[in-house]
Amino acid sequence: RLAMMAIIGMFFQDGLTGSAWGDWALYTASPLRAFEGELGVQAPVGFWDPLGLSRDGNVDVFKRRRTVEIKHGRISMLATMGYITPEVVGKFPGFLAPSLGLKFADIPNGIQAL
Repeated sequence: RLAMMAIIGMFFQDGLTGSAWGDWALYTASPLRAFEGELGVQAPVGFWDPLGLSRDGNVDVFKRRRTVEIKHGRISMLATMGYITPEVVGKFPGFLAPSLGLKFADIPNGIQAL
């Protein structure tokens, strides 16, 4: 099965570059090269855009997508910490809703809270 996947990858690469052995110099119009000089592009992958979302080369759309991706990554990191912290450190003492008699410790962690 691994060999079958490797052959499929070679066919895909051959379609992009004209060579199954990865001569990217032969294919300069690749959507994967649209932003090859941007910050974060690293060898051996280069600019990674498998869906071709930036193939049109629109710089404004690229910058917006990059900014949104960074923002969503940061929110995801905070959400992960919010999920892990009560498990490790514990919960706040006291009441979440004093009128209902609901304490922080009464609220379950993670998916159990749903």
